[in-house]
Amino acid sequence: MLNKKDKLMNISELAFKIGLVNPRTKKPSTHTLRFWETKFKQLKPTILAGGRRYYSSKDIKVVKVIFFLLKEQGMTIKGAKKTLNENLKQL
Repeated sequence: MLNKKDKLMNISELAFKIGLVNPRTKKPSTHTLRFWETKFKQLKPTILAGGRRYYSSKDIKVVKVIFFLLKEQGMTIKGAKKTLNENLKQL
């Protein structure tokens, strides 16, 4: 459940924050985050009226780990899932 103090971040803000930006157009790559939602069960944003996605601080931590594993470490989705499942307790 969400706390009142937990500030939610929309999908575009999160994409900019972690660096998921198309280098040519400078627009956020929100499609990547939506794809990750289908592959990683740990990533469950709050979807409010109009189908807009909002991410809690816990979701943001999970996205940062996924970004690190996939984009910076070059892992496959399967490898990232395994690593994330093993280290989820530390988040």
